Amino acid sequence: MAQTIDEEKRNWRPVDPTRHHREKKWDYRGRAIYHFTLPVEGRYPLFGALSGESAETAFVRLNPFGQRVCQMLGGLAQFYKDKGYALKVLAQMVMPDHVHLVIQVLEPLPHSIGAVVRGFKSGCTKVYREEFYCSGENAAEVHREARSAAPAASVPAAPAPASSVPAAPAEGKHSAPVQFARIFAGRGSIWQADAAYYHERILHAPGQLRRMIDYVKDNPRRLWLKSRNPDYFRMHRDTMLCGLPFTSLGNHFLLDWPDRQLVEMSRSADGATIDRRLQEVLTAAQNGAVTYTAAISSGEKLIARTVREQGFPLVVLLADGFPAEGSPHERYYKPGGVYFEACSKGSLLLLEPRERAYEHPTIINIVEETLRRKAEAKHYAYTSLPHDSKRYHFVALNAIGQLLVGR
Repeated sequence: MAQTIDEEKRNWRPVDPTRHHREKKWDYRGRAIYHFTLPVEGRYPLFGALSGESAETAFVRLNPFGQRVCQMLGGLAQFYKDKGYALKVLAQMVMPDHVHLVIQVLEPLPHSIGAVVRGFKSGCTKVYREEFYCSGENAAEVHREARSAAPAASVPAAPAPASSVPAAPAEGKHSAPVQFARIFAGRGSIWQADAAYYHERILHAPGQLRRMIDYVKDNPRRLWLKSRNPDYFRMHRDTMLCGLPFTSLGNHFLLDWPDRQLVEMSRSADGATIDRRLQEVLTAAQNGAVTYTAAISSGEKLIARTVREQGFPLVVLLADGFPAEGSPHERYYKPGGVYFEACSKGSLLLLEPRERAYEHPTIINIVEETLRRKAEAKHYAYTSLPHDSKRYHFVALNAIGQLLVGR
């Protein structure tokens, strides 16, 4: 059972942005459920390769090293049980260039759960160094370039059920790519260099565990879709539209669609108003219109979800949806959940205005006029908002949507 969190703390859990979802003031020794993602240095496909004739039949064909990593994951709970750690592995997946692990802490730990993750990573690195690094026909060439690396603690591979993922035929007992061996020679670790050491998410919310387990198991299918549709998952910085800069990802051909409609609804809209607008939007979508929305209010979210679920093209304006430029997560970003599925089908485009877009005189004028009109309607004195405030950005998103659809 996870740590108890009252409703106020559930709604506000400060996160350290440099540590990838690491939550401040959280007791990482206490009972909880975690999802960890551990990427290989340079995202090199060190563990195997994707196979399958379709997304539904996709699987990862593990090489000998990938099999060892899979066995170590399966034996993780038993290995640490002997050290006083009560753990349960709920889901695991070894992908070609990263590892997923969903693990439950059953009882308070002697040390942070981070010690378990770091120990597993060190154990994998040691197995690679001792059994796969500089092996095979390229050994002599790699040895000439290798630098000595400091030894790392090992997590022995405890007896574990064999992986259900078919293994790749081995060319030799210990075959390893010489390209990655050269990378390893300069780093001494197989894992991506990251200030956070690993990517982690604490599973707090009801239903989150089931969704995360499904996500982990679904990774091969998702990778298959992404590999067959790379243009739909390529992030573009400084996409220029109507003189405004955006970060974008998805099907950019939707921008050329001549018929466009904007969904903009007040947070105070009642159910009847939302239903009426939904029917109007669906009728226009059936007639070929692309729907643009910031999906902020409950009405906007409902309409956007319905449009997406029915397979109609959708352009979503985001206030803060992409990794920061130059961050370690930028290169391998992909949208999550339902947005991923819509992207893979070419029916979605995500647009996030760059900061310069919010400072554009046209957008400032539209926002100022909108806020002044709302203030007068409620008999309030109008006060200008800082341009970096969340409220300003939300109003500006709809202003930007008006420009994009030509209103």
